[in-house]
Amino acid sequence: MPRFSIIVPSHGVAGRLSQALDSVLGQSFGDFELIPVCDGPDCAAADVAGEHAERDSRVTPVHSPPSAGLAGARNAGMRAATGAYLLFLDGDDTFVPGALAALDARLADTGGVDVLYFEHERVPWWEGETTNPAAPLLAKTPDGAFAPDRAPHLTGVDLPAWSAVHRRTFLTERRLDFPGGHFTDVGFGARVAARAERMAVLREVVVRHRVRRQGNRLNLPGEHHADLLDQAELALTHAVERGLPPERRGPLFEQLFAAVLKTATHPRRLTRRGRRAFYRRASRLYRRHRPAGFRPPGGRLGVQHRLLASGSYTAFRALRAANRTATGVLRRLPWPRGLRTRLRYRRHLRRPLDPNLVVYCAYWGRGYACNPAAIHAKARELAPHLRSVFLVEPDQAHTLPEGVDHAVVGSHRYWEVLARATYLVNNANFAEGVVKRPGSVHLQTQHGTPLKTMGVDQSTYPVVAAATGSFTKLLARVDRWDFNLSANRHSTQMWERAFPGSYEHLEYGYPRNDVYCTATAGDVARVRRELGVPEGKTAVLYAPTHRDWETGFGAGGLDLEAFCEAAGEDVVVLLRAHYFYDRGGSRERTGRVIDVTGHRSSEDVCLAADALVTDYSSIMFDYANLDRPIVVYADDWDVYRETRGVYFDLMAAPPGPVARTPEELARVFADGSWAGPESTALRAAFRERFCEFDDGRAAERVVRRVLLGEPPEALPPVLPLAERVPAPAAATLVRS
Repeated sequence: MPRFSIIVPSHGVAGRLSQALDSVLGQSFGDFELIPVCDGPDCAAADVAGEHAERDSRVTPVHSPPSAGLAGARNAGMRAATGAYLLFLDGDDTFVPGALAALDARLADTGGVDVLYFEHERVPWWEGETTNPAAPLLAKTPDGAFAPDRAPHLTGVDLPAWSAVHRRTFLTERRLDFPGGHFTDVGFGARVAARAERMAVLREVVVRHRVRRQGNRLNLPGEHHADLLDQAELALTHAVERGLPPERRGPLFEQLFAAVLKTATHPRRLTRRGRRAFYRRASRLYRRHRPAGFRPPGGRLGVQHRLLASGSYTAFRALRAANRTATGVLRRLPWPRGLRTRLRYRRHLRRPLDPNLVVYCAYWGRGYACNPAAIHAKARELAPHLRSVFLVEPDQAHTLPEGVDHAVVGSHRYWEVLARATYLVNNANFAEGVVKRPGSVHLQTQHGTPLKTMGVDQSTYPVVAAATGSFTKLLARVDRWDFNLSANRHSTQMWERAFPGSYEHLEYGYPRNDVYCTATAGDVARVRRELGVPEGKTAVLYAPTHRDWETGFGAGGLDLEAFCEAAGEDVVVLLRAHYFYDRGGSRERTGRVIDVTGHRSSEDVCLAADALVTDYSSIMFDYANLDRPIVVYADDWDVYRETRGVYFDLMAAPPGPVARTPEELARVFADGSWAGPESTALRAAFRERFCEFDDGRAAERVVRRVLLGEPPEALPPVLPLAERVPAPAAATLVRS
């Protein structure tokens, strides 16, 4: 019995078959039989094989019809084989010198195994660097022989059949052969790995795989790509039948669907008609076989996993189209610029994480604000051992409170702290160049309750999608999140839709809203003095949102001075534009309108206001925690809903009266209905739905859970809405 049987299918490679056969016959180790598999006795490959057989008795050609394909050719070779171990070699590939001797020695060292995996080189057809794709996979395996449970990532999917040695009796006793159709290596390799009891690896190159100029034939367009799903289903079903534990089925599932998604997203492999059928079948297969507890991988592939799991081909197609047509982003996030900066960042990434370092950022570096600032303040109280650094733009450094350490966005220190921090807290997203390190914890705090569509839900709204940029990149950033903060269950559901990921939802409330339950009448009076609100006046906060189709801020087309005149002599307006239009300028006052756009804290501005007028801004959800009147000015609701997209009909469930014209808005205040019984009833229902978790202790829960690692059951419970006492308003408009 020869030590090795080497099976060489030869269909379509007659011109290179001689090199393949010579690479075997020229080996220093000679105990083998060489089995070329030819289409028939009259083909060109048969002539080459016959010539070699005449020169060397170890060559024994066999035949397999072309219709049987690669699987049939290999199976024909297996039936003819008599060796102890089987090797497969494509007819245009070669063995490296000394390959068989190295394999024989490794098999002897490991005492005999069912399968021995080894490395291979991919050699460009013309020029370029060779690669060794198997090396990283095999590097993570134990030394010596091992049970498959010790290396669950070796599923047989990512390694071709010609990158392994198989014990022949193992294959025959378990009736393991190559399944018919294309992508036969997938079905064969997965079943081999599932049935093997002892494995080993050889961390040396054995095969030189020549990359064809025309590429892999399996990558060409055609209906044959449906066979990939057949092979995946065969592998997954076999794994279930064999009772493979989730620890092994998870890697198998992930590797199979990496191949499936590569085909599903490729622009040319499938016909337009075939894409939908392929995707829908893949989605059904995904949901049927997804192992319990499976977490999608990170990055682009993880995005594709989650979209496939949703089963919506329309959303998948829209996302691809949006990614192709996106023209830019509202604000570009910085990458490490310059060779020195990149090298420094990489050097810092090799250093250990600082277990006591927390990095905070709000609104892409706009200063000390929002949920990150509230968490930072509470951490200084509850976790004083932690060292905190706030990331700010250069023109915002002077706005930081005394004692708050900072790093300027884009600076060397900026990249250093991002590389070393164990905890990273942001209400937007960190730069794309930031690496999610093992052991680091990313907390996404968000900065509002979503009325308008967010994340991937924006993909079907062309104006928004074009401004958002690549959704794949967006969700790659989402993959860095470990925790995502939510102020109500509506937000939790919408975040799950908009930002599909494997993070944990924290339904703790928004830390920035704690002040609405903890501030006193004295705090309210102080803030009003700072903002310049005249004593005894009713301050109406006007805070419109951003329109994606507009390039500047125009107060929503509302004449605020005219509104003040019509609303009543005691009314003043606090104007706060969306943060997109905040340039950090000084506060201005024109008549009865006080511009508070540049004021650092939106929470302070809300405390100072006796009522809120907004259109579709998320500030209404925060302000509702104060249980003060809210009026919705919806002069362009239909346009906004169709252009931006919304998650619910605000007109059907508003937090107070709705006005659609300037005259209606002024009348609501002039006749007192802004604070009447109907307004109160609408606000109560709105608060019940959207103020669920904001009880004044959100920051404490976040710090204890995320930064101190306390278990959820140890955190302060959420105080019921009826038991909360919001900060009091300063003035009450005399009702007519």
